[in-house]
Amino acid sequence: MIKDPYAALGLTKDATADEIKKAYRKIARTDHPDLNPDDPRAEARFKDAGRAYDLLKDPEQRRRFDAGEIDASGAEQAPRGYYRDEARRPENPYTQSRTSSGGNPFQDGFDADDFFANFARGRGAGYGRGAPGDMLGQDVQYRLGVPFLDAALGAKTRITLPDGSALEVTIPEGARDGQTLRLRGKGTSGFGAGQPGDAFITLDVTPSPDFERDGDDIVVTLPITIDEAILGGKVPVRTVSGTVNVSVPSGASSGQVLRLKGRGLKGRSGKGDQRITLRIVSPPKIDAALKTFMEGWRADHAYNPRAGKERS
Repeated sequence: MIKDPYAALGLTKDATADEIKKAYRKIARTDHPDLNPDDPRAEARFKDAGRAYDLLKDPEQRRRFDAGEIDASGAEQAPRGYYRDEARRPENPYTQSRTSSGGNPFQDGFDADDFFANFARGRGAGYGRGAPGDMLGQDVQYRLGVPFLDAALGAKTRITLPDGSALEVTIPEGARDGQTLRLRGKGTSGFGAGQPGDAFITLDVTPSPDFERDGDDIVVTLPITIDEAILGGKVPVRTVSGTVNVSVPSGASSGQVLRLKGRGLKGRSGKGDQRITLRIVSPPKIDAALKTFMEGWRADHAYNPRAGKERS
């Protein structure tokens, strides 16, 4: 787990939201596992940057981390003295059982984290209503790397647990980076009649070199030729569900945005759109024929696209 999300992005605590976003994108471009298949350090930097960005991109989560209310994984930080105060509460059955012989509950290998987890879960689920030996199982947390298209379209995968068993995970269509899935009853077993805990799976969605997510919309850049920009026509473009032809209007300009309705990601109010930003690309080589033609055209049809925008 990362300890300092700012350091993972090469930033300090006074970084702006825009600087955080740019730093993450830079690391995603340089250290993406697809670009560094044999470099485990690059993959580690990429994953750490993803976790850091997931925490810091949310203003409220960032505020809570800076205030020490949550740690770098987003888990709650217990207030100072919480374990001591709760352990001394007379109604706490765990304390009663540990101190009935006059011993100190914080001796003999007492695990405060385990105690807190069981205490917090038990109070919300009727802890102590069953037999004295009954105890709810622990919740467990995992992180799961998910390819961009699997998150976009939904998929099934498996996590191999420390004991060698496998846990099947259904990734919902339109899943987001940092989204946490809850699998009820897939945590550790309880004691006595205590119910098992739950498994919480946090998704690390791998950025795609082809697609960018903006809310429920997919954003892509589409390179087009000079003649396609001038004459218009049908041009193939990739979507998360396959390649389709998009109509480029005649006289198109770089930066112009086209929209494919319903070609985005599944959200609460239906599917988003795919936004396509056009980028005119000159031929790799300007031959004599093209140069002669453009010189003749410019002589009779010159225009200034910067008119009105130039500084006086």
